Amino acid sequence: MADLSQTISPDLSGFPVAPADIHAAAETIRGAVVETPCGYSRTLSNIYGCDLWLKFENLQFTSSFKERGALNRLTALTPEERARGVVAMSAGNHAQGVAYHAKRLGVPATIVMPVGTPMVKVENTRHHGAEVVVTGATLEEAAAFARSHGEARGMIFVHPYDDPLVIAGQGTVGLEMLKAVPELDTLVVPIGGGGLISGIAIAAKSLKPSLRILGVEAWLYPSMYNAVHGGNLPARGDTLAEGIAVKSPGKITSDIVRRLVDDIALVNEAELERAVATLISIEKTVVEGAGAAGLAAILSDPSRFAGEKVGLVLSGGNIDTRLIASVLTRELAREGRLTQLSLDIPDRPGQLAAVAALLAEAGANIIEVSHQRTFSDLPAKATLLQLVIETRDSAHLDEVMARLGASGLSARCT
Repeated sequence: MADLSQTISPDLSGFPVAPADIHAAAETIRGAVVETPCGYSRTLSNIYGCDLWLKFENLQFTSSFKERGALNRLTALTPEERARGVVAMSAGNHAQGVAYHAKRLGVPATIVMPVGTPMVKVENTRHHGAEVVVTGATLEEAAAFARSHGEARGMIFVHPYDDPLVIAGQGTVGLEMLKAVPELDTLVVPIGGGGLISGIAIAAKSLKPSLRILGVEAWLYPSMYNAVHGGNLPARGDTLAEGIAVKSPGKITSDIVRRLVDDIALVNEAELERAVATLISIEKTVVEGAGAAGLAAILSDPSRFAGEKVGLVLSGGNIDTRLIASVLTRELAREGRLTQLSLDIPDRPGQLAAVAALLAEAGANIIEVSHQRTFSDLPAKATLLQLVIETRDSAHLDEVMARLGASGLSARCT
């Protein structure tokens, strides 16, 4: 890993991507890709004790930075290659970037997406005009199918991250961030296969060698962390950050990350959920799990960034609306604002009204009510009352529980 005390220019030689390639990519994609805002968040800065700027890549037309690399790669195709068409594998964002710009350029595109890809990403990819094949339990299995499918049909394979032209396109994010906020001390960037952070690292270190670059992965998929540290942490399971759920990072990207990225943080699912909810609540912006990984790293350990000027890449915003609802509801529960209670009460008239009156006096709002008489080990003359209540915060919930207990009711959070 890079030395944090390093003040001289890092060695950028030997990579298949040079700073000049990233500047060229910026000219190639200019006008066809949004130069997204990089705005200061006063509220988040106050909460976490550092100056935070957010790069809103979720505001791209396809709601992801992936358009940049996809367009840079597609533009480099020869006329003969364009006629043959392209094939790509993706968990969603690269798929949409390739599909959208391939349609703009008149290039036939087939996208292979693994089973379990959020339906919003599958449908959006189809909407952009690509043929979509959903197969493979993992991104790696989808990639194997995409390669064989493309080879059989003479199509050009557009890799989502381990391609110099793709990496150069993604690196334009770094150019834009330092153009907007040259005083940044640290960039926090999600890592899946490593294309985004590799391009940003080359661009940013060439402009400001002292800049610290921190990558972020989900604990469930620490593939780049393993590659860099020689570890063997398992990669498995369903993560909210499916956009960075990659079991095998790229060879090109691993070399770049190993030499230019200062450290890699791992974040858990609760931190990812909290970050998504926080961005919706405070910034009023919808970000998918992978896109919220940078903020998850900061909220998991604010002391690591204390007093610094930090740039976060909100890399994408393609998240299913049902999943958003689940994340927000779970966060309300964690904050003590939404709670399920179970109470054992006598099975006679007026008991529910009495409980409701107590809760009303305590300032709690009843959201759901359920009686359970049959499937319970309570005496026949008793019933299990289950309530979902809304309170202001965890302190208010404690007050409500104390009020119920003082009234002689046996209430417990479930």
